[in-house]
Amino acid sequence: MTYVRVAALSELEEDTPKRVELDGTPVSLVRTEGEVFAINDICSHANVSLSEGEVEDCSIECWLHGSSFDLRTGKPNGLPATRPVPVYPVKIEGDDVLVSVTQES
Repeated sequence: MTYVRVAALSELEEDTPKRVELDGTPVSLVRTEGEVFAINDICSHANVSLSEGEVEDCSIECWLHGSSFDLRTGKPNGLPATRPVPVYPVKIEGDDVLVSVTQES
């Protein structure tokens, strides 16, 4: 896996999503419960940015229809979404947040 620096840890506010783009992929970074998560920023139910939603109980909610997704797995926690969204591995090195959206063969 190739990791790319996407933000400084100090830039991430607790429970406040931050949208970044990595290799053309929109990603929402979320710092919550002592960890940093990276989840695809597009809701699987509607083409809406998840980074505009709220974070609670290690989930991010789509502001448009109320679907929420587990930040650890990307699985929806309830309707109307039925499909998960991709999640990406995160590494913290010092103050750097690194994310991988691609896998090497």
